[in-house]
Amino acid sequence: MGSLVLVARLVLADVRRHRAQAGMLLLAVTIATATLAMGLSLSGTSRTLYEQTRAATAGPDVVALSGDTGPAVTSALTALADDPDVVGHHGPYRIVYAGLTTRDATSSPVVVHGLAEKPGALNRPLVTSGQWVRPGGAVLERGFATALGVGVGDRVTIAGRPYPVVGIAVTAATSIYPWAAQIGPGGGPSDYTGLAWMTRPDAGALASSQDLPVTTALDLKLRDPAATEAFREAHRGSDVKINFHSWQFKAEQDAVILRGTQPILVLGSWLLSFLAVTGVAALATGRAVQQTRRAGLLKAVGATPGLIAAVLLTEYLAVALLADVLGLVIARLAVPVVASPTASRIGDVGGPTGSVIAATTVLAVAVAVLSALRPTLRALRTATVTALADTAHRPRRRPWLTALSALLPTPFLLGLRLTARRPGRAALQACSTATTLIALTGLLSLSLQPQRGYGLNGSTALPNLRAENAGHLLIVVSALLIALAVVNTLTFTWTTAMEARTSMAVARALGATPGQVTAGLSIAQLLPCVPGAIAGVPLGIGVFTVFSARNAVMAPSSVMFLAAFATLLVTVALTALPARLAARRSVARALSAEAA
Repeated sequence: MGSLVLVARLVLADVRRHRAQAGMLLLAVTIATATLAMGLSLSGTSRTLYEQTRAATAGPDVVALSGDTGPAVTSALTALADDPDVVGHHGPYRIVYAGLTTRDATSSPVVVHGLAEKPGALNRPLVTSGQWVRPGGAVLERGFATALGVGVGDRVTIAGRPYPVVGIAVTAATSIYPWAAQIGPGGGPSDYTGLAWMTRPDAGALASSQDLPVTTALDLKLRDPAATEAFREAHRGSDVKINFHSWQFKAEQDAVILRGTQPILVLGSWLLSFLAVTGVAALATGRAVQQTRRAGLLKAVGATPGLIAAVLLTEYLAVALLADVLGLVIARLAVPVVASPTASRIGDVGGPTGSVIAATTVLAVAVAVLSALRPTLRALRTATVTALADTAHRPRRRPWLTALSALLPTPFLLGLRLTARRPGRAALQACSTATTLIALTGLLSLSLQPQRGYGLNGSTALPNLRAENAGHLLIVVSALLIALAVVNTLTFTWTTAMEARTSMAVARALGATPGQVTAGLSIAQLLPCVPGAIAGVPLGIGVFTVFSARNAVMAPSSVMFLAAFATLLVTVALTALPARLAARRSVARALSAEAA
């Protein structure tokens, strides 16, 4: 039998015997790699979607806009079309600034573009539902229509006039919803504004009837689409104030809506990875005795250290790499939804790139190696006879610990000794609790942030998509962090109970009750969590400060420390059941198993 076949058979047999551990490793690494893959894949997705939409809608290279009116403005804009670097143009046309109200009284600012009934070769919006503009009807931009909950056949009121919605379309001539304003009375491209189209006569009648603000625009196609900056510099200093919005500017503006998303996913993936390592490492440590015996058996039949290491590590690596594949598949399915929350663009963002796949693979391998390295090294360093006879890891006795714990009540005595004898695990538990508090601090602070809606006069009739998108992802990532922290707490408790079953049985034989043993196991998990909770609050404040806006509102310190106290109470509650089950184990059976 070849070495590869032998390793594969041994790994498969061990996975079947320890399905719970394999399942936890698979779940934890899948969540971490999927989150990291989504975070890394978002870089450049806005530009990709913009370029695909631009190609499908004959988007202009430059849009020239002027808020002034009169023959001089029209003449100055028309003169731009005669530039030798310009190979095509559309317009000039009117952009009217108004207010839109739906049948259910939802209101929002809107810009109305007056275009021809037959689209030209440049700036040709793509109709995704219904038909293009006709007299008396309006076409809404798809992201705007989705936010309003409006479809073809509905009626909207623009500047007091009712219009039927005859179509839904997308365009690359403006930024995504809610930044369709470009320039105008609201102040610029960051205004929260939707987009609608009408025929040129309807747009002109709308502007004149209500004396609404109007901007004149001209779409330009350049000989060299990359030379937009040079074109703008060449026409700077005109007597007429003209703003130039390049296609690169629109692509960058599109990415603003994802500015808070990528840090949440990338940072969340690292925190999830850390929790995955701590949880799986605890399980691996709990299996250290079995792994050592297994290594001893392999040594006894002639296996080399390299073969033994391959068997012990391959189990973790195989599961982690499978989880990596699952995480990449999940990211491939989820990225299109996360990358385009406004429905203003069309196209496919594609799958994870080679660099993303490499990053998630490194992460998966790191989780597997860090989880299994210490038990594997211990198994390899243990002599064959010792490994075959090994029954349990004997913690070192510390006189100062014995003297201190002797003064405490029995539950605290047991809990302190269990904690002090496993300092590495106690540190992992403290870090796990701190990680949970980082997530809770972010959630609490997020819930207090003031939201500026997209409605008229700053109303909240339409949600703030940027804040809502980032908030939803923060909630999801935080929920995953808390879920893994809960699993880790249960794992720590059960592993500690299994490792300490002999000492707990001796304590019961000397008079400790099952309730005192249960309390001692819970206290052993609680003691490391206290410094973790205390450190987690300032760490959470620091993380939130780094990744939030300058005017972000921080949750009160009293609320944060109340959350830390609640976390400790939840830890006690979570450890009660596994501790109780372990404490009810038969004393005679535990001692006889140890003797055997």
